[in-house]
Amino acid sequence: MRISLKTIGMSASALALGAAPALAQDASPVSPETQYIFNTLLFLIGGFLVMWMAAGFAMLEAGLVRTKNVSMQCLKNISLYSIAGLMFWITGYNLMYTGVDGGFIGSFGPYSFDPVGGNSLDTGYSTASDWFFQMVFVATAASIVSGTLAERIKLWPFLLFTVILTGFIYPIAGSWQWGGGWLSEAGFSDFAGSTLVHSVGGWAALAGALILGPRAGKYNANGSVTPLPGSSMPLATLGTFILWLGWFGFNGASQLAMGTINDVTDISRIFANTNMAAAAGVVVAVLLTQLMYKKVDVTMALNGALAGLVAITAEPLAPSVLQAVIIGGIGGAIVVFTVPLLDKLKIDDVVGAIPVHLLAGIWGTLIVPLSNADASFATQALGVVAYGAFTFIVSAVLWLVLKAVVGIRVTAEEEAMGLDKVEIGVEAYPEFGQGSQRL
Repeated sequence: MRISLKTIGMSASALALGAAPALAQDASPVSPETQYIFNTLLFLIGGFLVMWMAAGFAMLEAGLVRTKNVSMQCLKNISLYSIAGLMFWITGYNLMYTGVDGGFIGSFGPYSFDPVGGNSLDTGYSTASDWFFQMVFVATAASIVSGTLAERIKLWPFLLFTVILTGFIYPIAGSWQWGGGWLSEAGFSDFAGSTLVHSVGGWAALAGALILGPRAGKYNANGSVTPLPGSSMPLATLGTFILWLGWFGFNGASQLAMGTINDVTDISRIFANTNMAAAAGVVVAVLLTQLMYKKVDVTMALNGALAGLVAITAEPLAPSVLQAVIIGGIGGAIVVFTVPLLDKLKIDDVVGAIPVHLLAGIWGTLIVPLSNADASFATQALGVVAYGAFTFIVSAVLWLVLKAVVGIRVTAEEEAMGLDKVEIGVEAYPEFGQGSQRL
């Protein structure tokens, strides 16, 4: 049975914040059946909002890659979401939640749902709704890798990596905290996954970027960087807004309960803090790019929003509004300063996922004790290092094996032609292709 550690943690946070006496007096208890219905509804609503984030990642990546690689990013995103669902059923959920008992890994085997017409009020929610909500988080981690390695990675090695990431790497790492594993016992805190989801995806992406290498023509011998503009800023902006919307399910439904007045109040507070952090990330990115480059960079503004969202995800309930603004704003600043740093290191991250998900995720995780007195800076740092070491090393080994066995990079000629034409034969914008005629 899954241990709802996030629920326990958030109840403690709510007590630390203090509930209004009038609210406690006015809160009438509801039946277990009613709580079951509302808790299940929260998982389902939160789940389909997070599932909608898959569309956000697809549109963001489609907008930030060049025209000749748009179809490939769309294919990768619908494929990785589907693989994540299958792998989380085959073994992922049980590895993450069943039989962890303070250790490092759960049990192998497919997950069993409630029988038709059956339910157990002991859990407080439908087990299928819980599985669905946890599953969509897995796909988010895989989407992060997709964006970073765009435009030069082969399709099938990427999908093979996705199988291992979603079926084994993410679930094992997640078991350490949300499954009641050793980091949970140590007091590590990550409300909705700044580290468990976003940094795990970021570490896997970083390992892949280092082994795969940059796109041809990105970095020049004299140390200069050649900009490779994306295909569509409207698509990238749409993707960002979709992700922003989906994040309310990502963070809000991580309360894991909606059967009491206090739970609903906390969910509302999470929504507000999540929104304010994202807004602060945008404003800081806009101001900094204007000051530093004399022009506002729209891609920095978009990633500023996402970095603010990632940063607040580790603890969206406990902070005050001002604290949420500061946390999100610093997330936006991280993007502005680290994107050019990656270019200096010749680490080619097509969509900026490493600054957004890895670095802003680390920041959000480390700052949790600022608002949550139950967390400690030392334990938060321990969790960041543990997740980083495990995910980066395992991912690097897997990428190296794939590189040696099947190869992970397309040829220089294929990269120049574009993966839409070479890998899948369906161009996103065929009217712009060589030799085609505009109708």
